[in-house]
Amino acid sequence: MTTQLALGTYRCRAIPEAAARAAASGAQWIDTAPNYATGRAQPLLAPALAAHPFLRVSTKAGYFTAATGAEAVNAGVLTQEQAAAGHSLAPDYVRWQFARNREQLGRDRLDLVLLHNPERAHPGDRPALHRAIRDAYTVLEEAVAAGHVAGYGIATWAGLEEEAFTVEELLDLAAEAAAGAEHHLVAVQLPVSLVMMTPIAQALQGRGPLPAAADAGVRVMASAPLHGGELPRMVDQELADLIRPGLTPAQACVLTAASCPGVTDVLIAASSAQHWSQAADAAAQPSLTADKLREITGVLTSP
Repeated sequence: MTTQLALGTYRCRAIPEAAARAAASGAQWIDTAPNYATGRAQPLLAPALAAHPFLRVSTKAGYFTAATGAEAVNAGVLTQEQAAAGHSLAPDYVRWQFARNREQLGRDRLDLVLLHNPERAHPGDRPALHRAIRDAYTVLEEAVAAGHVAGYGIATWAGLEEEAFTVEELLDLAAEAAAGAEHHLVAVQLPVSLVMMTPIAQALQGRGPLPAAADAGVRVMASAPLHGGELPRMVDQELADLIRPGLTPAQACVLTAASCPGVTDVLIAASSAQHWSQAADAAAQPSLTADKLREITGVLTSP
């Protein structure tokens, strides 16, 4: 699969305008979550999704705002104690949340629902975490069977790097949830950048989550390629020119993430037309070679 640029709405300002711009440029995916923009991201996306029915949307279940937590308590799907945690993988909550996502996004069928930082559910207790993931997957398999969801996966910040789970384990849990039928785990989302370089270094050695996902035909969405906007201030022009002469530091960061073996989508929270255009130009560049990626990681990890 060719790496594509996708709009990420975490830290994105002017979400409706950014979504319309991404759609007009031919982007295929927009990524969001019920807690983004203090709970307003999904309703803000709905007009663009209605105007561009070909756009696919990935959303999440896991984190929620205090207001959403209160609604979930009133709906009887969370206890007060669970709501106070601000995060849940409880099956009743997951079922309620993706139904709410459908309503807010104006989509009868969601393209992708990701469990949002599932490692938050049972830190340090792998068996309990894996049971919680499997039970949430079971709910999502039911949603697929009902025609409400096309596929599911996870969006993690540290779960794969800290080995709270592996891609292989996630696939096994999905197979358990599907109870002998074909499972619908189709995507993983994780940070890939010049700061979060572990997935890149592992992929160059043919190991880690990215080759495992690629071998299974699972979509890999690289999040935070600019590390929350911090990387362009950390990367000087000399490093940018080492990556690819003529690119700005921000473009060099985007190209590095897009060139990582196994990555299919790079999420960029581009709020302005200029930032989106520059990122799109970078993603359209020929991929960096494995030797060039090794050179870059070597430079950045040398003492």
